[in-house]
Amino acid sequence: MDLRKLKTLIDLVSESNVSELEITEAEGKVRIVKGSGAAFHAGVAPQIAMAPQQASAAAVTAAPAAPVVEAPSGHVVKSPMVGTFYRSASPGAKAFVEVGTQVKEGETVCIIEAMKILNEIEADKSGTITQILCENGQAVEYGQPLFVIE
Repeated sequence: MDLRKLKTLIDLVSESNVSELEITEAEGKVRIVKGSGAAFHAGVAPQIAMAPQQASAAAVTAAPAAPVVEAPSGHVVKSPMVGTFYRSASPGAKAFVEVGTQVKEGETVCIIEAMKILNEIEADKSGTITQILCENGQAVEYGQPLFVIE
């Protein structure tokens, strides 16, 4: 897909009520997302996403192919939905958990915002948080690893 066509698509999305556009062609797949929490989805086909700050400048960033990542050891708490990951209840508040925090099954470990609804995510196992795998404000996918508990 040539850059003129991409710029036209970006302009159309930024000027319309459409929040997301995905087009698949022989050359690859293009995904343009408007709004906060824009996410890159790594895959075999090259993909493109647009954040609100980039919309006015019509800047385009391509996502690299997915690297091979070693699976974390221990119990992995996965995202039950697509949304935005938050470590605390509000921007200035203390994080629910840190690395080294002892958690009990059913204790809130984070919040995932989906469609303007804040969903508390609970630990599904008791233990110690050994890894936090997402950044605050990061877009997450269904089944994406969030924490490791040992």
